[in-house]
Amino acid sequence: MTRIDLDKYDGFYAERTGCLRSSVMRDLMAVTARPEVISLAGGLPATSSFPEKTLARVTHEIAMNSCAEALQYGPTEGFDETKKNIARVMAEEDTLVDPDNILVTTGGQQGIDLMARIFINPGDPIITEGPTYPGAVPSFCGFQADIIQVPLDGDGIRTDQVRAEVERLMKEGKKPKFIYVIPNFHNPAGVSLSMERRLELVELARERQLLIIEDNPYGQLRFEGESLPTIYSLDDDNNVIYLGTFSKIISPGMRLGWIVAPTPLLQKFNLGKQAADLCPSTLAQMVVNEYFREARWQDYVERTTAIYHKRRDAMLAALEEYFPEEASWTVPQGGFYIWATLPEYLDTTDLLALAVEEEKVAFVPGEGAYVDGRGKNQMRLAYCAVPEDRIEEGIKRLAKVIRNQMALYRALKGE
Repeated sequence: MTRIDLDKYDGFYAERTGCLRSSVMRDLMAVTARPEVISLAGGLPATSSFPEKTLARVTHEIAMNSCAEALQYGPTEGFDETKKNIARVMAEEDTLVDPDNILVTTGGQQGIDLMARIFINPGDPIITEGPTYPGAVPSFCGFQADIIQVPLDGDGIRTDQVRAEVERLMKEGKKPKFIYVIPNFHNPAGVSLSMERRLELVELARERQLLIIEDNPYGQLRFEGESLPTIYSLDDDNNVIYLGTFSKIISPGMRLGWIVAPTPLLQKFNLGKQAADLCPSTLAQMVVNEYFREARWQDYVERTTAIYHKRRDAMLAALEEYFPEEASWTVPQGGFYIWATLPEYLDTTDLLALAVEEEKVAFVPGEGAYVDGRGKNQMRLAYCAVPEDRIEEGIKRLAKVIRNQMALYRALKGE
């Protein structure tokens, strides 16, 4: 095998590649694919819930009657029918949108990338939650944003601290390009933004003419509690951009998401998307559109939500039984994730290596959800893709590793 001199390529890279960060979830995919590993890491929808028979019938129908169209290019913004179906999905959360204000994207991740691509110059400040979605971190870092992470609590992002950061930046002659939030069943923290704080964010955006990026992939997956309006629906000043996806309510393999935004912004996003992939998959759109005609998509969401509810309860029960009393965790009312905090002297990145090697169990270390080294004693635990009995076994194995490391620490400290 010919040895490649990696240094020979250094002069070709753009400066911004020095800021690129890997997604911690992507790094774990190879490990969690091993059958012997119980993965509490990946936010993967439950494969047992996929509507296999309906999709088989739908795809056969398309192959027989619309094959040429399905394999052809389509409009950059997506088919009109797809956008109308997206509007139907958003109406389920009492959010009424004009299909003309929708851009279909290649998964929800492309929406995040377009926000970074269109808005961020090197050094521009943006405000996010701390922790934030680990998949957003590489996008924002890749465009060299100055990422300011505001802490979360049980009611979501601390809006008093958001306001304080905005005022500080304004005094320095700066303005955040946007505030990025995940209001419902946060990834990774599992918490939801309270009604009071949603209104506070909308008011702050109106006062200071700021943009809010509302990323809402989990809003339909509520187990309990009162449904809250989207931030987009509360805004009457065109300051909110909404990101959604079919990944959690049909299938991630479709790779279809969407952006809802005012027309002037949508035109820029359209140009940015043209430079990336020309158009969303015509085949995937036709499958989704035919699925909406063939089946009642709400029934599927209800079935999957019931599955996730049981799995969340199984994980909460296992955490209560096996985790040490020094640990704490969130109790989500929906979505995929629980956020656990361990004693400060434990490093979950080191813990992950031990957990995989010794007990064949995986999770997402908390540090990947921050940009400044925080989160070392925190972890994201996903219950969505694992049956209840495996969840209990996985938490039991993980607790064993944690307790062993706590015992080692105490022994070294002479306690």
